[in-house]
Amino acid sequence: MSISSRFSVGIHILTLIEINKSGISTSDFLAGSVNTNPVVIRKIMGMLKKAELVKVRPGVAGAQLAKASSDITLFDVYKAVNVVQEKELFTVHDHPNPECLVGRNIQNTIEPLFTAAQLAMEKVLRSLTLEDVVKDIGRKENIC
Repeated sequence: MSISSRFSVGIHILTLIEINKSGISTSDFLAGSVNTNPVVIRKIMGMLKKAELVKVRPGVAGAQLAKASSDITLFDVYKAVNVVQEKELFTVHDHPNPECLVGRNIQNTIEPLFTAAQLAMEKVLRSLTLEDVVKDIGRKENIC
């Protein structure tokens, strides 16, 4: 199991909108870059719009960032696309055997470890912005 691909697609969409800000970022254009169906893009765009990360207008082609790329953290995207519920990135299996010493203790032993790991990951995501992603791609493509 892994984090939903909506997270990476959300970052992809926002990054392309920023890099293509002088052009028109339609769902077809974005879908071509992500290599998916425009319907998938529109669904994720709806989530990003609800989180106030993008601006889209009915009947008008294209999307824009709702704020500066330096003001959009990867945590914002993570939360916007409903990757996981609060403190549920990792789940513990149900119904371990209470007759086993590991079975009766495993959940309350590893749940705090999982919570700490999720909080650490979220801290890192809060420290990274869309601007960081855009700049890294710019460096890789020599377009800085």
